[in-house]
Amino acid sequence: MREVSDRLCREYGLSVIENPKKAPSRPLYLDEKSGKPTRYNVYREDLREAINGSRDLQHMMKYLIDKGYEIDFSGSYWKMKLPQYKHFTRLDTLDERLTPDFIRSCLGGASRYGNYKAKISYSPHMPEQYKNAWKPHQKTTGILALYYYWCYQLGIFPKGTDYKPTSPLMKEELRKLDEITAQVRYMSKHNISTLSDLHADREKNQTEMNKLIDYRQHLRNKVRRATPAEKETLRAEKQGVTERITELRKRLKYADGIEKRSAHIDNCLNQIHDTIENQRQNRQKQPVKTDRRREESLR
Repeated sequence: MREVSDRLCREYGLSVIENPKKAPSRPLYLDEKSGKPTRYNVYREDLREAINGSRDLQHMMKYLIDKGYEIDFSGSYWKMKLPQYKHFTRLDTLDERLTPDFIRSCLGGASRYGNYKAKISYSPHMPEQYKNAWKPHQKTTGILALYYYWCYQLGIFPKGTDYKPTSPLMKEELRKLDEITAQVRYMSKHNISTLSDLHADREKNQTEMNKLIDYRQHLRNKVRRATPAEKETLRAEKQGVTERITELRKRLKYADGIEKRSAHIDNCLNQIHDTIENQRQNRQKQPVKTDRRREESLR
């Protein structure tokens, strides 16, 4: 269909979009335009650091891997992604200039005195009470403490901090700042500290909502049989019940979102922990290689 449309446009001298690309959603487009840390803006930032801080392609690849990325630099189109995403992103879709030849030509410019090392940092302001809120590869049940731990790691807390996360997994989460803050407020307001508290809150709200839905139907039936004077009173009561149902639906949505996000936070922190551990193990191996070279040179 597109080929026919393009042919007709050319015949009648109309413009044709060459190499059309899938348009992002409007919220994503607006976030990209405003410079918020969307996935692709985070990719661009880390790519810029990797290119500027590397003398050769090998060190650029190492920089991105140490940041936690998966990369595919084979073929004509180089690609990268974070582990939680299924599909790779081509670098030339982030910026049409990012072809293999262009990237190679840029390497070594700003790093003539050495390669930059990828650093992943944790917040230096973590309160003692939250330091053990999360443990590697263990399911966290204390979700409110986990949320506070995550907020400190993202640099949301404490207010006025100059700390900024360096992990791309954390940087992208800053786009969801409003959602995270609202969920923390919900848990604090309703005294939810653990997954058990969350499940109990959700069950209570679901039970109440089901009862109200049945009662609203009962009011609808009464309205049909009521006199004109009674109908006005019944409809006002039904409106109040509907408003309460709407509020309970919002609470249920909060509960589902909190449970999903707490699992997501666990997963992100596990990935960051594994990335840092891989960096540490690689650094421990490097001196051994250096010593072997020195021994060979002395022989």
